[in-house]
Amino acid sequence: MNPEEFRQELLKNNIELSDKQMEQFAKYFEFLVTENQKMNLTAITEASQVYLKHFYDSITLGFEYPDLLNQEISVCDVGSGAGFPIIPLKIVNPDLKVTIVDSLGKRIKFLNELANKLSLSDCEFVHMRAEDAGQDKKYRAQFDLVVARAVARLNVLAEFCLPLIKSNGYFLAMKSENAPQELDEAQKAIATLGGKIIQTNEFKLSDNNEQRVIIEIQKKKETPNKYPRKAGTPSKKPIQ
Repeated sequence: MNPEEFRQELLKNNIELSDKQMEQFAKYFEFLVTENQKMNLTAITEASQVYLKHFYDSITLGFEYPDLLNQEISVCDVGSGAGFPIIPLKIVNPDLKVTIVDSLGKRIKFLNELANKLSLSDCEFVHMRAEDAGQDKKYRAQFDLVVARAVARLNVLAEFCLPLIKSNGYFLAMKSENAPQELDEAQKAIATLGGKIIQTNEFKLSDNNEQRVIIEIQKKKETPNKYPRKAGTPSKKPIQ
């Protein structure tokens, strides 16, 4: 998917990118590839693959949850790495109020520099473990929406993300073909943490045959104070 194909594919979904936004994506790609030579940000560096598997893939979240494309909502991206999925969505919708929580300082530095290069406002990049953010009053139960892509299995991810969401807010987990198995093993964790599974949406990534699944969970009850547990515990001992 070259940049013009990317633009046209989004247009099919009623997303019309301006020349300025196309320039932001071009700068994003250039900076990602340059910085990737210094640190491990992504294994995908070929332009057509970055536009498809990082930029376009990230924006598909907005196809399933349109508020991401046109509303002024607060979104936290947990374990975003090089900014996926939320930075491509922020380029599409500058009104998003974005927070990224990531445990690696080098990635936070990259994101701050990226935001400056792309002239993005209303962005906060937090160098913190998700478990610590979930117990911090500044972030706990503060977001309309929390998103995560390729971070951990869902039973672990739920403990990272659900504590951060406001009552009646949403958690969107981006998964691949293993989603049904992950969803089955995460049922207890989701319920324990105050969540309710609303739906799962399966689709193919453009003309690519790769399976994508978006799991939508709503925060129906307050997360018990004991969650998230101390850093490292959710991964070692998932709620079962």
